[in-house]
Amino acid sequence: MSMFLDQVTIDIKAGKGGDGMVAFRREKYVPDGGPAGGDGGRGGSIYLVVDEGLRTLMDFRYNRYFKATPGENGMSKSMHGRGAEDTFVKVPPGTTVREHETGVLLGDLVTHGQKLLVAQGGRGGRGNIRFATPRNPAPEISEKGEPGVEKKIELELKVLADVGLVGFPSVGKSTLLSVVSQARPKIGAYHFTTLVPNLGMVTTKEGDSFVMADMPGLIEGASQGVGLGTQFLRHIERTRVILHVIDMSGMEGRDPFDDYEKINHELESHDLRLLERPQIIVANKMDMPDAEENLKEFTKKIQALKENEFDDDIQIFPISGVSRQGIDPLLSATAGLLEVTDEFPLYIEETGEEEIVHYGFHEDEPAFTISRDDDATWVLSGDKLEKLFVMTNFEREESIMKFARQLRGMGVDEELRKRGARDGDQVRIKEFVFEFVD
Repeated sequence: MSMFLDQVTIDIKAGKGGDGMVAFRREKYVPDGGPAGGDGGRGGSIYLVVDEGLRTLMDFRYNRYFKATPGENGMSKSMHGRGAEDTFVKVPPGTTVREHETGVLLGDLVTHGQKLLVAQGGRGGRGNIRFATPRNPAPEISEKGEPGVEKKIELELKVLADVGLVGFPSVGKSTLLSVVSQARPKIGAYHFTTLVPNLGMVTTKEGDSFVMADMPGLIEGASQGVGLGTQFLRHIERTRVILHVIDMSGMEGRDPFDDYEKINHELESHDLRLLERPQIIVANKMDMPDAEENLKEFTKKIQALKENEFDDDIQIFPISGVSRQGIDPLLSATAGLLEVTDEFPLYIEETGEEEIVHYGFHEDEPAFTISRDDDATWVLSGDKLEKLFVMTNFEREESIMKFARQLRGMGVDEELRKRGARDGDQVRIKEFVFEFVD
């Protein structure tokens, strides 16, 4: 079983707010003490927080449901309930977060300690001290706590690396990474030895350093799901420089220039912006027979790709990962290219998280909708109406009357009459059924 997990869907539920309380002062020598029911506490929210010690989403393989703590209920003597602590779920750097149903981007988490609110805790219900008025100095009204946000979200990991190694299987990417860094990827003389992205910290002789990622081998058709490439092409999206590793010996019967064009086609098919990243061609296995002749022919074909004579030459570095020939010039050139290459934004058409993370009722949504069941029961639904319903304490007559006034103020009664509702018709909100009184 692979210990690398880079895409997962989880369920989250923020904490419900505590219920408000109906209570009255009953103190000796204090006549007409008045209301003394406290408010409920705030429910716990759920945050994602970046932990640089994590490399994969493996922690979510067996735990995909996260529920925050509800707030404490209000108490007598005007004591408010305690707010619940927030829940923090750790994710690796490079995690993007989307709503499961809509696909809306919620955030892109890349730096250690960065937090993202993904589920807002419910506010506490008000106790009867909040409803006292000159006309009703002793109300028996309280609210239940607001439910916390509940949703599914998708987490997708795109590894944080400055440089990405791409190329066909068995061209020497893992060997190169093991030579230039302390990473120890599995190396074998067969295709798809590398099954997961490997990261290594590279330091040049000049003292520059950068993170290099060895991606699982691509093959023709990877962007359409052939081989392993479709699973890991996403990890190249964060890189600023691409090292295109090519087996210049042609040992496996493939033409080096044909390999170069096919891999670039797969990168382009996955995301057009991948080809905007600067590339360095790494002509590997130069210690093998025929490599020198193949390199000369390859260079001629690369030069022919230039649209005019003033275009910059595509950099080609002949190396041997096994004998470490040509490694230092390659690393120095890579570090120099990184210095002049800015980061590429992953999400151009999508707005920032401050604008897209919304919770609760939206002003442009209808306050309620009316439909009818097969048994002729009128059904009321809508976020605003259902929130009022779940926060109503139906054990108290005054609270029920308050809810009826709220429905009337929203125009529910008038709309039901327009739809043909008659006195005695059944009306349902969630599981609660009552009679319509005209």
